[in-house]
Amino acid sequence: MKNTIFTGMATAIVTPMTADGIDYEALGRFIEFQIENGINAIVVMGTTGENATIEPEDQKEVIRFTVEKVAKRVPVIAGTGTNNTEHVLTNTRNACEVGADAILVVTPYYNKATQNGLYQHFWTVADASTVPVILYNVPGRTGCNLQPKTVARLAEHERIVAIKEATGNMAQMVELMHLCGDKLDVYSGEDALTVAMMAMGGAGTISVLSNVAPKEAVAMTDACKAGDFKTAAKMQCDLLPLTNALFSEVNPIPAKAAVSAMGFGEEHLRMPLTPMEDATRAVLYAEMRKLGINV
Repeated sequence: MKNTIFTGMATAIVTPMTADGIDYEALGRFIEFQIENGINAIVVMGTTGENATIEPEDQKEVIRFTVEKVAKRVPVIAGTGTNNTEHVLTNTRNACEVGADAILVVTPYYNKATQNGLYQHFWTVADASTVPVILYNVPGRTGCNLQPKTVARLAEHERIVAIKEATGNMAQMVELMHLCGDKLDVYSGEDALTVAMMAMGGAGTISVLSNVAPKEAVAMTDACKAGDFKTAAKMQCDLLPLTNALFSEVNPIPAKAAVSAMGFGEEHLRMPLTPMEDATRAVLYAEMRKLGINV
């Protein structure tokens, strides 16, 4: 097995913004909130961070700021994926330059690719990276499924060390663990499947939920790491209503609404994302209050 980037719970953080740009003051406070509540890693410029609508130079500065703010207390993983391999290479070089500890690279979306195309895409990116690479498979967003056999081939690259698996398909996850579990770490990309994945040998979760409830999310993965899956399963079930509320509209709309309500910046989203609808917002806030979060 290659070196593990983190075990447990990583937050794919939102990016606080205003109409004028990135809100670095709110971002800094939010990073401190995450670390104070025990999070095991920070993922910046992922889907939840709205990387698709942030220009490359701004992405680079957000990653730089996050690396400096975190100051090696936990690993910083930078999202660098797009559907253009050359753009991914640029983003990857930028992330490496400003000190990211690892990169997270999503499968190309819209134009998709064959399995051979995916293999060449990720291998090329890994060759260009100077830090470990986490593959990211989320076919519900990309329309492109990175098959376990392809992941097994990619696991032969020395810098491809993990995968964030967000298919929601447990049979595929079992096959992935069977083919690759001794070659790379598998992280759940589905908050509702954290305990199930870790019970199968997964290393943890890259989470949306932990934006809002980091302490509770970390306690769940800590229980898994201790082998107490009964307690962890109870925590998973208790957190399910909030998890569902955070995905009641397309991510990161609810997460941004929640984090803003907690006092970390404005609820500003870049189009085509729009503010949360009143009905789903009411459910989200109600579930947050049940956990003692003042909104």
